[in-house]
Amino acid sequence: MRTLLSWSLFLLLSFLGSCDLFLGNNTDKNEAKDEHPELTDVTNKISEDPKNPMLYVARSRMYHQLKQDSLAIIDLKKAIQLDSSKSEYHSALGQILFDHKDVSGSVPYFQKAIELNPNDEVSHLKMAKVFLFTAEYPKAFIEINTVLRANVYNPEAYFLKGMCYKNMKDTAKAISSFQTAVQTDPKFSDGYMQLALIHEARKSPLALQYFENAFKADPENMEALYGQGMYWQKQEKYEEAKKVYRRMIGLNPGFAKSYYNTGWILLQQDSADRALRQFDLAIKNQPDYGDAWFNKGICLELLEKPTEAQSAYEQAGVFLNHPPKVNEALQRVKQ
Repeated sequence: MRTLLSWSLFLLLSFLGSCDLFLGNNTDKNEAKDEHPELTDVTNKISEDPKNPMLYVARSRMYHQLKQDSLAIIDLKKAIQLDSSKSEYHSALGQILFDHKDVSGSVPYFQKAIELNPNDEVSHLKMAKVFLFTAEYPKAFIEINTVLRANVYNPEAYFLKGMCYKNMKDTAKAISSFQTAVQTDPKFSDGYMQLALIHEARKSPLALQYFENAFKADPENMEALYGQGMYWQKQEKYEEAKKVYRRMIGLNPGFAKSYYNTGWILLQQDSADRALRQFDLAIKNQPDYGDAWFNKGICLELLEKPTEAQSAYEQAGVFLNHPPKVNEALQRVKQ
């Protein structure tokens, strides 16, 4: 069964990004220009004024929005070559590198941004994220406190301080920092999520309210509602969990984990045929959902359809890289 991912991990993964920078996608500049008139326009302006760094920065933002960060990096480096005095250019380049897991490569750009503008809150907090990632917490606190001395109302600074304390196993100070973050900005969804996860680990019903607050702060955050469902599911209060998953499906029919977890509960309730329908819906919305394929195989096996079960297990093996449970299932249905 999939459980709710630690929001700490989610935070770091969101910082690190989900795309492969150097593989990227194969769309070249000409294709991008043809498909996006704004990009064509700024490219034409660059041709007319090739020494204007702001044009390269503008185009880098467009490439970033198009998830073509390799091209965005090229343009930012060109902008810095033309004008190395702008801290925001260095900061933007550092952020893209950090997002794509080049943590060490990002550091010089953040440091240069701070050198050029010691009051650059964004770059200080980006450096704090670097130190959080590398577990150098005293250095992270230095960056965070630099920001807070200048701006006591910066919620992200309190949030990052909370993440440091959480990783240091100082839960009381972590809670205090996360609470300050959401008091400073009631729309700071990540702060509510961290508070929810801490209380969930304690099996406290306060977790439910914090998950709800996280969702209200960011209605696109299905993980917040998923946290509510998992809270009930872990306590084997399955009907309460299914209510949450039905709510999620109503709000976002494409969120595959809602169907998956509903299917998992139905399996526990000996409803293999109904569970199968849910796993099929999960796969429809996320075709590479390996665990859904595996549980689909279990349903088919229980329904005495070994040939179809074998096919589902084989698909699970592809997406899960053939863990022992898949190999054992395949051996079982082939007998």
